[in-house]
Amino acid sequence: MKHLYRLLSLCSVCCVFAAALTSCADFDDATHATTARVQLVMPAEFVNGSDLSGHQIVMVQGSTRLSAITDEQGVATFADITPDVYDISCSWELSAADYHHYTGDQQTVSGCTVSGSLANRLITEEQTIELATNLSINRDIVIGKVYYAGSKDNNGKNYQAGKYIELYNQSDNAVDVSGLYIALMESESTQAYTLGNLHEDFADSVVLAKQVFRIPAGTPFMVQPGGTVLIVNSAADHTVNDSMESDLTGADFEAKDRSGKTQNNPLVPALELVYTIYPSISNMNLVQNGLCSVAIFRTDSDVAQWPTTYAYGKTSGSLFMLIPTSTIVDAVESLSNKSTGIDVSTKRLPPALDAGYAHIEARSGYTGEVVYRRTAKTAPDGHLILMDTNNSTNDFTVSTTIKPRNYDQQ
Repeated sequence: MKHLYRLLSLCSVCCVFAAALTSCADFDDATHATTARVQLVMPAEFVNGSDLSGHQIVMVQGSTRLSAITDEQGVATFADITPDVYDISCSWELSAADYHHYTGDQQTVSGCTVSGSLANRLITEEQTIELATNLSINRDIVIGKVYYAGSKDNNGKNYQAGKYIELYNQSDNAVDVSGLYIALMESESTQAYTLGNLHEDFADSVVLAKQVFRIPAGTPFMVQPGGTVLIVNSAADHTVNDSMESDLTGADFEAKDRSGKTQNNPLVPALELVYTIYPSISNMNLVQNGLCSVAIFRTDSDVAQWPTTYAYGKTSGSLFMLIPTSTIVDAVESLSNKSTGIDVSTKRLPPALDAGYAHIEARSGYTGEVVYRRTAKTAPDGHLILMDTNNSTNDFTVSTTIKPRNYDQQ
């Protein structure tokens, strides 16, 4: 009986303890509906304000997906939601006109994406949650590679014939690149115009080009998503001269050498030469020491009639073409790697076009180094999306093995 009494007593204690635990945990509170308000915080680039209303905010918990639209203050209200952990996000597209209006930036873009996200946000009571957003410019065609370093041929001599520029289609749609312009920036050893000079004389509205080429207009040249445009000086198989070089016989366009010094391929369409400061040079003057900044731009204007200028403070010498920054689709700054390091004061492109710079490791070239854009991610259809943060220090790297039309897949 003593054992039975002790057992009954123990059971009683356990029941009391369990009841106490139940009374301490208020499950009714855990399932009591609450309200969450999400406050949009627009990108810092929107210096001219923005329309806060009409944007969809999404909250997801497991298979449950909730959405609400922001009011004039940029607040989306989620009423009567179950307390839980939610993923919160938003994303919408802006037209090029809206991009220019909100940012005040006149660079040529096809539009942009505004997006923001918060992962694993615990919501147990009424609250207001800030959702910061970021701005991502939607460029369709970007500069994917620039090979200007050159190499040493099988006899140890400097080899420059295999230089090229490659463009890449980032978008989800086929893009017509006919009529697209390629500009090679001024690369004088004594800088023709510093960024300070450009600001003083032109209010940062132009950059200086030594050469301008154009992909032939009139006949569409469609580039598929993830597709490339290979533009070369010589559409030949350069591997026979140096294993570090590439077979460029499949190039899309060739900057023909009128002097006859470089082997050209009659089967490859000619890249149109619109302007050059070099009377004797008709192919692309891609400088092997690293001063080789490139821009691509679109315009309906007659570029051949655009203004030119002498070097700052000069009244004679080479005349450089003034390229309006508002027409530029993409640009890559490339600077020389000197014994003292990279001299950023020699930048030809303002931060609005390229906040950083690319470079090869060699100081004078001839190392087979290709400057190419890193891979950021893979699009839903499988094509690569390359890094494009408007900062070539982040976006580009170098390789001696990567080949035309190929990109690393990080």
